[in-house]
Amino acid sequence: MRSALPVRLRALAAAALLIPVAACSAGSHQDAATSGGAVAHRAGFPYTVTNCGVRTTYDAPPKRAVTLNQHATEIMLALGLGRSLVGTAYLDDHIAPAYAKAYKAVPVLAKEYPSKEKLLAANPDFVYGGYASAFDAKDGRARDDLKGSGIDTRLDIESCAKDKVTLDDLYREVTEVGRTFGVPGRAAAWVRGARATVAATADRLRGVKPVPVMVYDSGDKAPFTAGGTGIGNEIITRAGGTNVFADLPKPFSDASWEQVVARKPQVIVIYDYGSTTVAQKEKRLLDDPVLQDVPAIRNKRFAVLPLSNVVLGVRVPGAIGDLARRLHPESTR
Repeated sequence: MRSALPVRLRALAAAALLIPVAACSAGSHQDAATSGGAVAHRAGFPYTVTNCGVRTTYDAPPKRAVTLNQHATEIMLALGLGRSLVGTAYLDDHIAPAYAKAYKAVPVLAKEYPSKEKLLAANPDFVYGGYASAFDAKDGRARDDLKGSGIDTRLDIESCAKDKVTLDDLYREVTEVGRTFGVPGRAAAWVRGARATVAATADRLRGVKPVPVMVYDSGDKAPFTAGGTGIGNEIITRAGGTNVFADLPKPFSDASWEQVVARKPQVIVIYDYGSTTVAQKEKRLLDDPVLQDVPAIRNKRFAVLPLSNVVLGVRVPGAIGDLARRLHPESTR
């Protein structure tokens, strides 16, 4: 179900990705004093923030940052901080076109996570991880270990959230990164644009009946799906759907095929990433005799979203509009 986006909704999705361009031109006086991501003065500092249980005080913006995981990288690039990056690693899929040029200028330290030695060789003063695995202790990258090497860290807050993750958490993530790097005006402009994009989608969905949706991330013996606490659940809800596995108290979780049959999703959202293709995932679902009476399977109603669209990052506003068009094409032309 990869039909072309309607013109009006395509414009909204594009706007969500192009917000950084407007943000950089509409920043505060402080942002205007920024050159290559490092401010010329220390207005707004010291800045203290508690992130995933780690309290850090910044006397000035970091100057040599490394990002681990795509959504962390794209948040930095969306805020115009590419020149503050001395390294990056680990893409889930293709970098967003709006950030491709800036991304090419950043050294790639590893295809997945770099070793601690390779990370330290980049001489970072800040490491920003998208998933908790970015700071895996057994690989020597624990946040405490990096702090011992004089390196401050940040973890995307979806990876440590104890409650449901919402759009407010996304706005907080972008805002705190913006303040950490001394560009609060850029962050505020991005948040305004994101709110407008989400509101426009909500207007187009006014009065629609929510569609039961299941996420198929992966899995053969059991489906690995989106539970009720991650931003993926919020995307489904904002797009005019109901996550049939919203009762699972995790961002991602195993379910059972028997539960899929019993909960009768009308649309299956396939997450696109890794070595297993979308076509292979569709075939696995369509060929399973147990699933033949599931409405989404019977009617071949699939929607596809890249994995980088459904984690806490700057793609979320556009992903809501994209999924809304797929769930309610009659209301989002």
